[in-house]
Amino acid sequence: MENLKVKVGEKHRHKHAEALNLLKTARGNLNAVIKMIEDDRYCIDVSTQILALIALLKKANTSVVSKHMETCVKSAVETGDADEKIEELKVLLKYMSKTT
Repeated sequence: MENLKVKVGEKHRHKHAEALNLLKTARGNLNAVIKMIEDDRYCIDVSTQILALIALLKKANTSVVSKHMETCVKSAVETGDADEKIEELKVLLKYMSKTT
């Protein structure tokens, strides 16, 4: 049973490898922005870095949602059980429209 958990974890990690890399980069950028603020750096420079961080997070989110459609939604369509996935995406789209 333990081997199954490892295999599932590896598959899951592979599925979101792009998002994971983007989020790790964002984490580094966030730490850099925090340091900029602690060092009392120029406001426009800080703001520019925050906007770059937001762009990374949006790109990571797009990657996660795309993989969801390519895997989970596709699977649900193939099994004839897509209604729940469609509702999930509708809720997500409403939330995304509020945050942009």
